[in-house]
Amino acid sequence: MTNFGYTLMTEQSGPKDLVRYAISAEERGFDFEVCSDHFTPWLMSQGHAPNAWTVLGAVAHATERVELYTYVTCPTMRYHPAIVAQQAATLQILSDGRFTLGLGSGENLNEHVVGKGWPTVERRHDMLREAIKIIRELFGGELVDWRGDYFQVDSARLWDTPDVPVEIAVAIGGKRAVDKFVKLADHFVAVEPDKELIDAWHAARQAANGTQAGRVVGQIPVSWDPDRDTAIKRAHDQFRWFAGGWKVNADLPTPAGFAGATQFVRPEDVAESIPCGPDLDAIVEAVKPYWDAGFTDVALVQIGGETQERFLSEAAEPLLEALRDASI
Repeated sequence: MTNFGYTLMTEQSGPKDLVRYAISAEERGFDFEVCSDHFTPWLMSQGHAPNAWTVLGAVAHATERVELYTYVTCPTMRYHPAIVAQQAATLQILSDGRFTLGLGSGENLNEHVVGKGWPTVERRHDMLREAIKIIRELFGGELVDWRGDYFQVDSARLWDTPDVPVEIAVAIGGKRAVDKFVKLADHFVAVEPDKELIDAWHAARQAANGTQAGRVVGQIPVSWDPDRDTAIKRAHDQFRWFAGGWKVNADLPTPAGFAGATQFVRPEDVAESIPCGPDLDAIVEAVKPYWDAGFTDVALVQIGGETQERFLSEAAEPLLEALRDASI
């Protein structure tokens, strides 16, 4: 059976609200919660960007059952990998073993803020590979010195390491990336329900590690609302950036850039790609390709910070029931 999660979307809600939503999502029956890690929202209308690690620390303390993910953190520019390792180990302790470290090669939108420029995708992947190796070394709790192509670590040790090891999920967008990360990742984060890519991941894991085990984690936006026109309008206002695809979205540097790039995206275009309105069956139908492709875990993004309480109180439980019934 597929696990279904709730997205703590830092781009559309403030930190205290996110913690309240996390508690409510656990109470409504979600299996896990993922938290985006952004310095900047995609569009100005979203209006938020609190620190994901601070939020997750509070969520770990306030919840008891749900698994937690960063979805995803870039450990190469805005954060040094040694800092990510420390944050992840601490969060695993606070959550009593419920945390998975989701990593990716990042977006210009968030990483350019530290003034290091924006590398090519090939270089970003190489940086991510090296960062993961450093993080895994530090998770061992021993003294680490590292001189690599991109990073240096001098006499570093994690003094507080969790009893339950932190597993790592890596966002991968193509077959070449699968080959680069299959030996470094415990789990696979995919941005679309591409069965061929997921099958390639499992085949590569079998060849590299002698096992196909590991979770495949995805995410899908929805705009639930009792009024479909309102849902479409909100999705267009706050989520039309989604139409660009990750090859475009990874390179644009500012919310103004996303606004310009999506100025000709129409509300009806958004409604074609994102389920909008009160029809829960339409949401189930939109999620179905994910479990058909082999996803073990799918996180829902309810669009609009102002809609979260109503979504959680009115739609979440019947939607989860419908999703679980359909995915058996």
